[in-house]
Amino acid sequence: MNVMEHKGLGDDDLVFKALASPLRRRMLDALKHESLTTGRLCGLFPELDRTTVLQHLRVLERAELVTGRRVGKERQLALAPLPIKRIHDRWISGYAEAAVELIERLSEEEV
Repeated sequence: MNVMEHKGLGDDDLVFKALASPLRRRMLDALKHESLTTGRLCGLFPELDRTTVLQHLRVLERAELVTGRRVGKERQLALAPLPIKRIHDRWISGYAEAAVELIERLSEEEV
């Protein structure tokens, strides 16, 4: 049984849940610039204990927004942008197009 079947959440729901947290968005921002070891990622959030950072990291991994692989004794983390692209393609781009069309219609009505 995979995580989505276990939790009853679809792919998009897991991504939206993961993105709902400002801390998790900050973690993704850090990984957007470069891959990081787990230790370095934890070090970027000195206000939090390691366990808390790892709990948030697990949510990101379940949503497939972050991948991890072992390199020696360390675990290297990287951003996996495909779920965000899927959200963009499915949700954001369609709403952006509708907003532009609405603005164009309002502009035409004013003339």
